[in-house]
Amino acid sequence: MSRAAPPRIEIAPDPEALARVAASEIARRAAAAPGRFSLALAGGSTPRRTYELLAAAPRREEVPWARVEVFFGDERCVPPDSPDSNYGMARRALLDLVPVPASSVHRIRGEEPDPEGAAAAYEEELRSALGAGGLDLALLGMGPDGHVASLFPGSDALAETRRLARAVVAPASPARRITLTLPALAASGAVIFLVAGAEKAERVAEVLGGRAPWLPAARVHPAGGDALWLLDAAAASRLPG
Repeated sequence: MSRAAPPRIEIAPDPEALARVAASEIARRAAAAPGRFSLALAGGSTPRRTYELLAAAPRREEVPWARVEVFFGDERCVPPDSPDSNYGMARRALLDLVPVPASSVHRIRGEEPDPEGAAAAYEEELRSALGAGGLDLALLGMGPDGHVASLFPGSDALAETRRLARAVVAPASPARRITLTLPALAASGAVIFLVAGAEKAERVAEVLGGRAPWLPAARVHPAGGDALWLLDAAAASRLPG
């Protein structure tokens, strides 16, 4: 995994401003892509507001939706209409509101009775859609424990070196999940971490200060060397002045 470039950090005053910065950044990158733009979406409340802004003017008109390929960083093993579904949240907040082709939305089938089989199927879909390359951009949140996607501290999935998707059991509900792996995230051209809240400030400081290299968030190093941390003031409150 590449460690060539240090991450960039941008701080917004509050969660709403953070979501606006994130939506602007995603729209800018999508518009600048010369061809197809592959994007992995994250779950959670902060990304949801970002998606709502992408679905509204002016960002909606800035994104070349016909060229966007949508993927997901992780999914809970629930039906797509469940309130716990990351796909369901993204569909309601964004995908149903923009002209992205249905064939360009690649969801993880968390409702399948065999999570390992669903993970293998998603890996096959990733490889078929992306070829030898990786995602253009992966959007990630970070939990107060330093987890990203559904890669939690201590998970054996963190030792994965080849597979792009794994079924995991998370220390949170719903426990059964399917997640992209570190190799999948490392193959990305760019990663944006979107983090809000004072409860995450200590982990943000540890990760960005190099004090907790074992945490999942500290182990994501995109091949393109482009890692951007977008933080609200509360999440950034423990960073050195």
